[in-house]
Amino acid sequence: MVAGNFPSSRLRRNRKSAWSRNMVRENSLTVNDLIWPIFIQEGKNTSTKIASMPDVSRLTIDLVIENAAMAKDLGIPSIALFPQIPEELKFDDGREAINPENLVCRAVREIKEQVPDIGIICDVALDPYTTHGHDGLIKNGYVDNDLTLEVLINQALVQVKAGCDIIAPSDMMDGRVSAIRGMLEKEKYFNTTIMSYAAKYASAFYGPFRDAVGSPPSIQGGKESYQMDPANTDEAIREVIMDIDEGADSIIVKPGMPYLDIIDRITRELKFPTFAYQVSGEYAMIHAAAANGWLDVDRAMMESLIAFKRAGAIGIWTYFAPIIAKKLNLS
Repeated sequence: MVAGNFPSSRLRRNRKSAWSRNMVRENSLTVNDLIWPIFIQEGKNTSTKIASMPDVSRLTIDLVIENAAMAKDLGIPSIALFPQIPEELKFDDGREAINPENLVCRAVREIKEQVPDIGIICDVALDPYTTHGHDGLIKNGYVDNDLTLEVLINQALVQVKAGCDIIAPSDMMDGRVSAIRGMLEKEKYFNTTIMSYAAKYASAFYGPFRDAVGSPPSIQGGKESYQMDPANTDEAIREVIMDIDEGADSIIVKPGMPYLDIIDRITRELKFPTFAYQVSGEYAMIHAAAANGWLDVDRAMMESLIAFKRAGAIGIWTYFAPIIAKKLNLS
């Protein structure tokens, strides 16, 4: 790299005016970069505020359809659905996850009927459906990898039959991408995309999400036996390579902001489509700081998202999606 020498080179020249800054901007954020996670609940015409996530609510299917239509009008390519399952439908074996009439499947069918051109991403994991809040089945006090795979295959199958466009396994079981891809091939869903949570860390930043889907605030044993250690980077590369080899079409790094180095390394070394998930805790922190007058929420929101693009992400899961889209469409 040639940096130049002062005074012949003055880097501030290009920063003098808004138009000149725009001309040399290296990264930009567009509406096409956004994925909007939406929480769904049972009922009709009901919106329930999530206390730990300002401006985010759980919505009944009829209201989710309205938001899907708004996303389409704003140019947001896809939405991701996360359910709050009634307590009476939660069991240790997560059986509601494979019910073709469960909340997610009904929502997918109704959205596709009303807003056919919006992409729908479905989460594959058992935590919203289990009494214990783990992503898999427990045997002898341990989340059993291979027993869980069978349930995940069937969960993905009912979702794709309902019309889901992208299957997003977030469970972090070994071999789940291969198992799901094998099922999709067998069932002739050749064009269904798998966007795997390949590098999902055992993070402290998931608390508000667990409020939103009704998972236990404290999960016995934690999730460290299947989610990744925050200290590791080489392991993330191995996880991503395995998921690519097993049939993933793109991958997700979760959380986002504390793991910009992981996004950067994956995109530089593997040149594979990589998405960042700006998780609930990241979203809540920005709002909490803004509520105390410590930062400007709009500027912090935009700066945090451009950081993901700068690190190499091709897209971002963010609860700010509709707000960002409106701002981008006005600019």
